[in-house]
Amino acid sequence: METMIDLSEPYRNCVLCPRQCRVNRVADSADAHTGLCGETNQLRVAYLGPHFGEEPPISGKNGSGTIFFTGCSLRCSFCQNHQISHYGLGTGTSVEELGAKITYMIEHDHVHNINFVTPDHFFPHIFQLVSLLRRDGFYLPIVYNLSGYQSVEALKSARDYADIYLPDFKYSDASLAAAASKCSDYPQIALEAIAEMVSQKGFLDSSLTGAPLATRGVLVRHLILPGKVANSINALTTLFVEFGPDLPVSLMSQYHPVVHQEDDDLNRRVSEEEFDRVYLHAQELGFEHLFVQFPDKGPRQLRAVSPFLPDFERPEPFPPTPLRQRKGP
Repeated sequence: METMIDLSEPYRNCVLCPRQCRVNRVADSADAHTGLCGETNQLRVAYLGPHFGEEPPISGKNGSGTIFFTGCSLRCSFCQNHQISHYGLGTGTSVEELGAKITYMIEHDHVHNINFVTPDHFFPHIFQLVSLLRRDGFYLPIVYNLSGYQSVEALKSARDYADIYLPDFKYSDASLAAAASKCSDYPQIALEAIAEMVSQKGFLDSSLTGAPLATRGVLVRHLILPGKVANSINALTTLFVEFGPDLPVSLMSQYHPVVHQEDDDLNRRVSEEEFDRVYLHAQELGFEHLFVQFPDKGPRQLRAVSPFLPDFERPEPFPPTPLRQRKGP
């Protein structure tokens, strides 16, 4: 049965994310404001299409059917998707219009799942969209690609509309979280959020069964930041202590400076020595299901653009053959 969801009321005193802005995001209201996410209640999308740069159980052979939403409640200063998280690039759409485009993508591209990237500030719309897709007979796994900075209450609302969670765990260092994302509470908030996700879906099923494609569960991502090895080492230790060796973890080295940062460390790429220290620590901890994005080899100065750095002003934001992550030894 189709579930009808009020697509305005949840935005009138918005508490969809831990920022708890409590502003009225309903666009046609006299006192309308955008939240810290930068968005009203107008659903906006920057890109829709198959994506091949996710972990192998998510991308598979045909790609993950990604929808990149405009805006973000975290807005990291170094965001790799700065065009949509900071600059508001995207086009307004309705749930019905977006559903039709997703349906075409499923039927034309045969994607393995529907992957919502940074959807939490539009959760009411997303829930309605999933309901409509299921009404029309589409039961591909629904992936929520998240910053980790989610409220447990919002995630509880998402339980029936999600199959796979791909949260980040960006920071173990509260001061770094405050400086780069203006949220010193990130470490605790993200741990609570990930615990809720795991309680709902368990660990990514393909990691436990060896199946080529994931259909349910949680995989946690961590992006290594240049000059912040201690943050990464402590983040991995925290994840291991909290969730144990069977937690699927994706270790990413793709950081690329996008706009000038006040912190000079963040104006360069991650060095191979930094990556090796973090990767060795992950191995020493004993994670059983570790996905690893190894740094590019060769002269880094010749790689002016990362293969993972999208340009959402182009019809196809991603390079045609991006590097993929692989299972670590």
